[in-house]
Amino acid sequence: MPSASTSETINLCILGHSNVQLWGMSPATRFERAFNRAGINNIITESDLVENTGPVILVRGDAVLDVPLTAHLVASENLMILGNGSGDTVPVAAHVSAENGCKTARAIKREDKSELPGVKIQSPGDLDASYWKALRKRETPYALVITDENSSDVFWRIFMGTYKGATDFITKHLWPRPAYHTTRIIAPIGITPNMVTTLSAVMVVLAFFLFMQGNYGWGLAAAWMMTFLDTVDGKLARVTLTSSPWGNVFDHGIDLIHPPFWYWAWAAGLGVAGTDFTSSTIYWLLAVIIGGYVLQRLIEGLAIMAFGIEIHIWRPVDTFFRQITARRNPNLAILTLSVIAGRPDYGLYAVAAWTAICLGLHSLQLVQAWRETRKNGPLSSWLTKP
Repeated sequence: MPSASTSETINLCILGHSNVQLWGMSPATRFERAFNRAGINNIITESDLVENTGPVILVRGDAVLDVPLTAHLVASENLMILGNGSGDTVPVAAHVSAENGCKTARAIKREDKSELPGVKIQSPGDLDASYWKALRKRETPYALVITDENSSDVFWRIFMGTYKGATDFITKHLWPRPAYHTTRIIAPIGITPNMVTTLSAVMVVLAFFLFMQGNYGWGLAAAWMMTFLDTVDGKLARVTLTSSPWGNVFDHGIDLIHPPFWYWAWAAGLGVAGTDFTSSTIYWLLAVIIGGYVLQRLIEGLAIMAFGIEIHIWRPVDTFFRQITARRNPNLAILTLSVIAGRPDYGLYAVAAWTAICLGLHSLQLVQAWRETRKNGPLSSWLTKP
């Protein structure tokens, strides 16, 4: 991949505009945020191209680019990217030298794919960015021209582009549609991801106290609301390009810490609910559940340090296992079924058993990964392969 010049400031020039609002902002504003995050802060107008003396990135004001494409474009001088336009693939963005700035701008505005001297033309599917490592999935990035007619499809494509490939079955299959509509409603009215995370934290505490009082129905309602909001805050941050280091710590810190407290509160509530449980039985169940949870997270962290990838994206079976492994959402599903059956105590037994099984499977994964690296060298994710 060609490298952009580091000795000259790269300018950003947005050509034209769109009346369609994307998550409460124009496509042009979204481009400004995206390229600002990639280190491009100097914005010039089309009329400035005549006197511009440095490399320039040109983008259509009625287009949207996937985040991996913005980074790829910044790093690749003399590159034009094609996207889906009015009935065909058309130029939507380019990174060119100063002398090619005006010619490239005209080509993009005219939807002219004629080759420019020294400028390579590629479609998103041709680029190395087809694997977005941060989201642990394999996916062709999008480059789209947005219109009133296709705006709903573009919204959905942007939203689903924020989903991880390796996650639990609730997040993957149940939450996308309601989370999408919620995000579309709250993004334009100025609700921030940290506001959603704060409400999520309130639900964590509320579920804890309700479980501890043996009020499992309302406790589960609060818990499931928390898991839903946990999906919404991340998606809102990504579609609006407003994620921050603090927001990341806030969100993931809550995710990491609260499950053991919920399990303890669930056990404490069994006595209040009139379930005949001995103290020693509860202690053993909590030891298995909480100890297993901590050990599984440690195994996942150890795999990253030892092998350089998350264990859940190594093989297809590992990605499938991530959907059902004994983490918060699958365990909540088990607990919910036990309450529906009128036996919340059985739910605690079931979560303990499933946690022990998953801990064994995680340990097996670690051993298999170690053997694979000894035999064939470093691990690579199946998501990076054709």
